[in-house]
Amino acid sequence: MNVTFRQLKVFLAVAEQLNITAAARVCCVTQPTVSMQLRELTAEVGQPLYEQIGKRIYLTAAGEALARTARAMVQEWSAFEQHMDGLKGLTRGRLRLAVVSTAKYFVPSLLGDFCQRHPDIEIALEVLNRDGVLARLEANLDDLYIMSMPPAGRTLETQRFLPNPLVVIAAATHPLAQRRGLQLADLAGERFILREQGSGTRLACDAHFAQAGFVPQLRLELGSNEAIKRSVAAGMGLAVMSEHALAAQPAEDGVAVLDVAGFPLMSNWWTLYPRGKRLSPVASAFLAHLGEAAGAWYALRHPPGAAAAG
Repeated sequence: MNVTFRQLKVFLAVAEQLNITAAARVCCVTQPTVSMQLRELTAEVGQPLYEQIGKRIYLTAAGEALARTARAMVQEWSAFEQHMDGLKGLTRGRLRLAVVSTAKYFVPSLLGDFCQRHPDIEIALEVLNRDGVLARLEANLDDLYIMSMPPAGRTLETQRFLPNPLVVIAAATHPLAQRRGLQLADLAGERFILREQGSGTRLACDAHFAQAGFVPQLRLELGSNEAIKRSVAAGMGLAVMSEHALAAQPAEDGVAVLDVAGFPLMSNWWTLYPRGKRLSPVASAFLAHLGEAAGAWYALRHPPGAAAAG
Protein backbone atom coordinates (compact mmCIF):
# COMPACT_ATOMS: atom_id res chain seq x y z
CA MET A 1 0.00 0.00 0.00
CA ASN A 2 1.17 3.51 -0.80
CA VAL A 3 -0.10 5.26 2.34
CA THR A 4 1.44 8.49 3.64
CA PHE A 5 2.02 9.42 7.25
CA ARG A 6 -0.04 12.57 6.68
CA GLN A 7 -3.00 10.47 5.57
CA LEU A 8 -2.73 8.36 8.71
CA LYS A 9 -2.67 11.45 10.94
CA VAL A 10 -5.71 12.89 9.19
CA PHE A 11 -7.56 9.59 9.48
CA LEU A 12 -6.66 9.33 13.16
CA ALA A 13 -8.11 12.80 13.75
CA VAL A 14 -11.31 11.69 12.02
CA ALA A 15 -11.40 8.50 14.11
CA GLU A 16 -11.05 10.49 17.32
CA GLN A 17 -13.38 13.37 16.42
CA LEU A 18 -15.92 11.29 14.43
CA ASN A 19 -16.64 14.42 12.46
CA ILE A 20 -14.88 15.66 9.32
CA THR A 21 -15.24 19.36 10.14
CA ALA A 22 -13.82 18.86 13.63
CA ALA A 23 -10.98 16.73 12.25
CA ALA A 24 -10.13 19.46 9.74
CA ARG A 25 -9.96 21.96 12.58
CA VAL A 26 -7.64 19.70 14.61
CA CYS A 27 -5.36 19.16 11.59
CA CYS A 28 -5.45 22.85 10.60
CA VAL A 29 -6.58 22.00 7.06
CA THR A 30 -9.76 22.52 5.08
CA GLN A 31 -12.69 20.12 5.13
CA PRO A 32 -12.25 19.25 1.40
CA THR A 33 -8.62 18.34 2.14
CA VAL A 34 -9.72 15.88 4.82
CA SER A 35 -12.33 14.38 2.49
CA MET A 36 -9.76 13.97 -0.28
CA GLN A 37 -7.26 12.29 2.08
CA LEU A 38 -9.97 9.90 3.25
CA ARG A 39 -10.91 8.96 -0.32
CA GLU A 40 -7.29 8.28 -1.26
CA LEU A 41 -6.67 6.28 1.90
CA THR A 42 -9.80 4.19 1.41
CA ALA A 43 -8.75 3.44 -2.16
CA GLU A 44 -5.29 2.30 -1.01
CA VAL A 45 -6.68 0.06 1.76
CA GLY A 46 -9.31 -1.36 -0.55
CA GLN A 47 -11.94 -1.59 2.17
CA PRO A 48 -14.53 0.93 3.42
CA LEU A 49 -13.05 2.64 6.46
CA TYR A 50 -16.11 4.53 7.63
CA GLU A 51 -19.68 5.45 6.89
CA GLN A 52 -21.21 8.86 7.40
CA ILE A 53 -24.73 9.34 8.74
CA GLY A 54 -25.59 13.01 8.86
CA LYS A 55 -22.50 14.75 10.17
CA ARG A 56 -21.30 11.83 12.30
CA ILE A 57 -18.67 9.31 11.24
CA TYR A 58 -18.91 5.63 12.15
CA LEU A 59 -15.79 3.49 11.66
CA THR A 60 -16.04 0.10 10.01
CA ALA A 61 -14.10 -2.92 11.32
CA ALA A 62 -11.32 -2.03 8.85
CA GLY A 63 -11.44 1.56 10.05
CA GLU A 64 -11.12 0.51 13.69
CA ALA A 65 -8.10 -1.65 12.82
CA LEU A 66 -6.49 1.17 10.86
CA ALA A 67 -7.13 3.63 13.72
CA ARG A 68 -5.30 1.34 16.16
CA THR A 69 -2.38 1.01 13.75
CA ALA A 70 -2.25 4.74 13.01
CA ARG A 71 -2.39 5.60 16.71
CA ALA A 72 0.52 3.27 17.49
CA MET A 73 2.58 4.72 14.62
CA VAL A 74 1.88 8.34 15.61
CA GLN A 75 2.74 7.59 19.24
CA GLU A 76 5.98 5.85 18.22
CA TRP A 77 6.96 8.77 16.00
CA SER A 78 6.15 11.27 18.76
CA ALA A 79 8.32 9.29 21.18
CA PHE A 80 11.15 9.28 18.62
CA GLU A 81 10.88 13.05 18.15
CA GLN A 82 10.97 13.59 21.91
CA HIS A 83 13.96 11.28 22.23
CA MET A 84 15.81 13.25 19.56
CA ASP A 85 14.91 16.50 21.30
CA GLY A 86 16.26 15.05 24.54
CA LEU A 87 19.57 14.22 22.87
CA LYS A 88 19.74 17.84 21.75
CA GLY A 89 19.00 19.09 25.27
CA LEU A 90 15.48 20.19 24.32
CA THR A 91 12.23 19.51 26.21
CA ARG A 92 9.58 19.78 23.55
CA GLY A 93 6.72 17.37 23.12
CA ARG A 94 3.12 16.69 24.10
CA LEU A 95 1.69 15.23 27.28
CA ARG A 96 -1.80 13.70 27.13
CA LEU A 97 -3.56 13.13 30.44
CA ALA A 98 -7.02 11.77 31.21
CA VAL A 99 -8.17 12.34 34.79
CA VAL A 100 -11.35 11.77 36.77
CA SER A 101 -13.35 14.86 37.65
CA THR A 102 -12.27 15.18 41.30
CA ALA A 103 -8.63 15.36 40.18
CA LYS A 104 -9.35 18.73 38.55
CA TYR A 105 -8.94 20.31 42.00
CA PHE A 106 -5.21 19.55 42.19
CA VAL A 107 -3.90 18.35 38.80
CA PRO A 108 -3.75 21.89 37.28
CA SER A 109 -1.52 23.01 40.16
CA LEU A 110 0.83 20.07 39.60
CA LEU A 111 0.82 20.68 35.86
CA GLY A 112 1.50 24.38 36.35
CA ASP A 113 4.82 23.77 38.05
CA PHE A 114 5.76 21.20 35.40
CA CYS A 115 4.95 23.65 32.60
CA GLN A 116 7.04 26.36 34.21
CA ARG A 117 10.02 24.02 34.15
CA HIS A 118 9.26 22.87 30.59
CA PRO A 119 7.56 25.80 28.84
CA ASP A 120 7.70 24.23 25.36
CA ILE A 121 5.67 21.16 26.30
CA GLU A 122 2.08 21.06 25.08
CA ILE A 123 -0.53 19.65 27.48
CA ALA A 124 -3.77 17.91 26.48
CA LEU A 125 -5.93 17.35 29.57
CA GLU A 126 -9.19 15.40 29.51
CA VAL A 127 -11.40 15.66 32.63
CA LEU A 128 -14.09 12.97 32.66
CA ASN A 129 -16.04 10.72 34.97
CA ARG A 130 -14.45 7.39 35.87
CA ASP A 131 -16.17 5.49 33.07
CA GLY A 132 -14.92 8.04 30.56
CA VAL A 133 -11.33 7.71 31.76
CA LEU A 134 -11.58 3.91 31.67
CA ALA A 135 -12.84 4.08 28.08
CA ARG A 136 -9.83 6.19 27.06
CA LEU A 137 -7.54 3.80 28.94
CA GLU A 138 -9.05 0.86 27.05
CA ALA A 139 -8.40 2.64 23.74
CA ASN A 140 -4.89 3.73 24.84
CA LEU A 141 -5.59 7.34 23.85
CA ASP A 142 -3.38 9.08 26.43
CA ASP A 143 0.05 8.91 28.03
CA LEU A 144 -1.15 8.68 31.63
CA TYR A 145 -4.41 8.30 33.53
CA ILE A 146 -5.21 9.56 37.02
CA MET A 147 -7.92 8.17 39.30
CA SER A 148 -8.47 7.13 42.91
CA MET A 149 -9.63 3.55 42.28
CA PRO A 150 -7.61 1.68 39.62
CA PRO A 151 -9.75 -0.93 37.89
CA ALA A 152 -9.34 -4.53 38.94
CA GLY A 153 -8.63 -7.27 36.45
CA ARG A 154 -6.46 -5.21 34.10
CA THR A 155 -2.72 -5.44 33.61
CA LEU A 156 -1.54 -1.96 34.49
CA GLU A 157 1.46 -0.08 35.76
CA THR A 158 0.30 1.94 38.76
CA GLN A 159 1.98 4.51 40.97
CA ARG A 160 0.49 6.00 44.12
CA PHE A 161 1.36 9.69 44.38
CA LEU A 162 -1.10 11.50 46.68
CA PRO A 163 -3.30 10.64 49.69
CA ASN A 164 -7.03 11.06 49.09
CA PRO A 165 -8.87 11.58 52.40
CA LEU A 166 -12.65 11.16 52.12
CA VAL A 167 -14.60 13.19 54.68
CA VAL A 168 -18.21 13.56 55.76
CA ILE A 169 -19.56 17.07 55.27
CA ALA A 170 -22.69 18.87 56.42
CA ALA A 171 -24.01 22.41 56.09
CA ALA A 172 -21.95 24.77 58.25
CA THR A 173 -25.13 25.50 60.24
CA HIS A 174 -26.03 21.83 60.80
CA PRO A 175 -26.28 20.82 64.50
CA LEU A 176 -23.85 17.94 63.94
CA ALA A 177 -21.16 20.41 62.86
CA GLN A 178 -20.70 21.40 66.50
CA ARG A 179 -20.37 17.84 67.83
CA ARG A 180 -17.26 15.73 68.25
CA GLY A 181 -16.78 11.99 68.46
CA LEU A 182 -19.71 11.12 66.20
CA GLN A 183 -20.42 7.50 65.29
CA LEU A 184 -22.03 6.32 62.07
CA ALA A 185 -25.11 5.45 64.13
CA ASP A 186 -25.47 9.18 64.87
CA LEU A 187 -25.96 9.75 61.13
CA ALA A 188 -28.68 7.13 60.72
CA GLY A 189 -31.47 9.72 60.64
CA GLU A 190 -29.73 11.95 58.09
CA ARG A 191 -30.24 11.99 54.32
CA PHE A 192 -27.18 11.59 52.11
CA ILE A 193 -26.14 13.15 48.81
CA LEU A 194 -23.57 10.88 47.18
CA ARG A 195 -21.56 10.67 43.96
CA GLU A 196 -22.95 8.59 41.12
CA GLN A 197 -22.59 4.81 41.06
CA GLY A 198 -19.23 3.76 39.64
CA SER A 199 -17.26 6.83 40.69
CA GLY A 200 -14.13 6.20 42.76
CA THR A 201 -15.51 8.14 45.73
CA ARG A 202 -18.76 6.17 45.66
CA LEU A 203 -16.98 2.82 45.39
CA ALA A 204 -14.81 3.60 48.44
CA CYS A 205 -17.78 5.02 50.37
CA ASP A 206 -20.05 2.05 49.64
CA ALA A 207 -17.34 -0.42 50.64
CA HIS A 208 -16.77 1.36 53.96
CA PHE A 209 -20.46 1.63 54.78
CA ALA A 210 -21.04 -2.04 53.91
CA GLN A 211 -18.16 -3.14 56.12
CA ALA A 212 -19.57 -1.07 59.00
CA GLY A 213 -23.10 -2.38 58.42
CA PHE A 214 -24.39 1.14 57.81
CA VAL A 215 -27.06 1.84 55.19
CA PRO A 216 -27.29 5.58 54.38
CA GLN A 217 -30.63 7.14 53.54
CA LEU A 218 -29.95 8.29 50.01
CA ARG A 219 -31.59 11.52 48.88
CA LEU A 220 -29.63 12.34 45.73
CA GLU A 221 -26.95 10.92 43.46
CA LEU A 222 -24.97 13.60 41.64
CA GLY A 223 -22.09 13.46 39.20
CA SER A 224 -20.59 16.80 40.20
CA ASN A 225 -18.68 17.70 43.34
CA GLU A 226 -19.75 21.32 42.95
CA ALA A 227 -23.42 20.33 42.82
CA ILE A 228 -22.95 18.16 45.91
CA LYS A 229 -21.30 20.98 47.85
CA ARG A 230 -24.07 23.41 46.95
CA SER A 231 -26.74 20.88 47.92
CA VAL A 232 -25.07 20.18 51.26
CA ALA A 233 -24.59 23.90 51.97
CA ALA A 234 -28.32 24.37 51.28
CA GLY A 235 -29.14 21.86 54.02
CA MET A 236 -30.35 19.06 51.75
CA GLY A 237 -28.25 16.40 53.44
CA LEU A 238 -24.79 15.07 54.29
CA ALA A 239 -22.18 13.92 51.81
CA VAL A 240 -18.94 12.00 51.60
CA MET A 241 -16.38 13.56 49.30
CA SER A 242 -12.69 13.96 48.73
CA GLU A 243 -11.12 16.56 50.96
CA HIS A 244 -9.36 17.85 47.85
CA ALA A 245 -12.71 18.99 46.44
CA LEU A 246 -13.17 21.38 49.39
CA ALA A 247 -11.69 24.81 49.95
CA ALA A 248 -8.74 24.92 52.34
CA GLN A 249 -11.27 26.36 54.79
CA PRO A 250 -14.48 24.35 54.19
CA ALA A 251 -16.59 27.20 55.60
CA GLU A 252 -15.82 29.05 52.35
CA ASP A 253 -17.98 26.39 50.65
CA GLY A 254 -20.69 26.79 53.30
CA VAL A 255 -19.95 23.34 54.75
CA ALA A 256 -18.26 21.78 57.74
CA VAL A 257 -16.25 18.56 57.99
CA LEU A 258 -17.86 16.29 60.58
CA ASP A 259 -15.83 14.43 63.20
CA VAL A 260 -17.05 10.89 62.48
CA ALA A 261 -15.36 7.67 63.63
CA GLY A 262 -13.67 5.95 60.68
CA PHE A 263 -13.22 9.22 58.79
CA PRO A 264 -11.27 10.58 57.07
CA LEU A 265 -11.53 7.41 55.03
CA MET A 266 -8.09 7.14 53.48
CA SER A 267 -7.58 6.18 49.88
CA ASN A 268 -5.00 7.35 47.36
CA TRP A 269 -4.59 8.95 43.97
CA TRP A 270 -2.86 6.84 41.35
CA THR A 271 -1.30 7.27 37.95
CA LEU A 272 -1.75 4.31 35.65
CA TYR A 273 -1.10 3.15 32.13
CA PRO A 274 -1.16 -0.23 30.34
CA ARG A 275 1.69 -2.53 31.27
CA GLY A 276 4.09 -2.83 28.37
CA LYS A 277 3.33 0.68 27.11
CA ARG A 278 6.53 2.60 26.42
CA LEU A 279 6.18 6.03 27.96
CA SER A 280 7.36 9.05 26.02
CA PRO A 281 10.22 11.06 27.54
CA VAL A 282 7.73 13.81 28.44
CA ALA A 283 5.39 11.35 30.20
CA SER A 284 8.32 9.82 32.08
CA ALA A 285 9.49 13.28 33.15
CA PHE A 286 6.00 14.19 34.38
CA LEU A 287 5.70 10.91 36.27
CA ALA A 288 9.00 11.63 38.03
CA HIS A 289 7.87 15.20 38.76
CA LEU A 290 4.48 14.15 40.11
CA GLY A 291 5.53 12.50 43.36
CA GLU A 292 7.61 15.44 44.55
CA ALA A 293 5.12 18.08 43.44
CA ALA A 294 2.14 16.23 44.93
CA GLY A 295 3.93 15.84 48.26
CA ALA A 296 4.64 19.57 48.42
CA TRP A 297 1.04 20.41 47.45
CA TYR A 298 -0.36 18.10 50.14
CA ALA A 299 1.97 19.51 52.79
CA LEU A 300 0.66 23.03 52.11
CA ARG A 301 -2.88 21.84 52.90
CA HIS A 302 -1.77 19.79 55.90
CA PRO A 303 0.94 21.75 57.75
CA PRO A 304 2.48 19.87 60.70
CA GLY A 305 0.45 20.25 63.89
CA ALA A 306 -2.58 21.77 62.12
CA ALA A 307 -5.98 20.61 63.30
CA ALA A 308 -8.45 19.16 60.81
CA ALA A 309 -10.66 21.81 59.31
CA GLY A 310 -14.25 21.75 60.52
